[in-house]
Amino acid sequence: MIATEQQARAWLAALPEWDAVAAERIERLIALLVEENARQNLVAAASLPLVWQRHIADSAQLLPHVPRETSSSWLDLGTGAGFPGLVIAALRPDCEVVMVESRARRIEWLERARIALGLEWAQVVGARLEQVESRPFRVISARAFAPLVRLLDLSARFSTKDTLYLLPKGRSAQQELSELKGWNHLFHVEQSLTDPEAGVIVGQLLGKKGRKP
Repeated sequence: MIATEQQARAWLAALPEWDAVAAERIERLIALLVEENARQNLVAAASLPLVWQRHIADSAQLLPHVPRETSSSWLDLGTGAGFPGLVIAALRPDCEVVMVESRARRIEWLERARIALGLEWAQVVGARLEQVESRPFRVISARAFAPLVRLLDLSARFSTKDTLYLLPKGRSAQQELSELKGWNHLFHVEQSLTDPEAGVIVGQLLGKKGRKP
C-alpha cells in the first residue's frame, strides 16, 4: 500500500514508464496544478500536500494493467483536473490519450497543461460524452465520472470486446459491481494501491444481455 509521499515517489520511480523525461513532466504538472488551484478548485486544497500519493500515483496505478508491447488508444471520461488523463499521457508518449471534459474552465486548464507539458499525443475534447463521435478505444478510464450503470450506458459505443475498462471507484467499487445488471462483462475489483478502502473496477464489457453480438 502506498501510504506516504515518499512511498508514492519510490513506487513511481520503479515503473517501466518512468525516466528523466517523465519525471520532469510530472514535476511540471504538479507545479502547474498548485498554481492553477489557487485560481479554481481543481482538487481539494487539503490533498495538495499529498499530491504524489493522492493524484499522481493514484492515476498511475492503472498503467500496470495495460500491456506495453503495443501502443494504445486511451479514452479518459470526465477528466476534470487531469486525473488520470494528464498523468497517463505524461508517462506514456506512445499512447494516444483522449480526455473528455464538458466544463469550460476545466477544458481551458487541460489544454493549457497539455501544451505546457508538450503532450502532442494527447487531445482534449471539450464536450459532453453524448456529443463525442463514436470510435473504438483500447482503454477506457474514468475517475469519479458517473455511477457504473450510467457510465457503461454512455461509454459502451467506444468499446469492443478487447477494450479494457479501468475505473477507480473508491469505496463503492464492489457494491456498484455487485449491483450491475443488464450487461455481460468480465469485470472484477482490484484493490487500490493508494487507499485501503478503495477499489478499481477492471475488465471487459461484452455487451447488453439479451442482445445478439
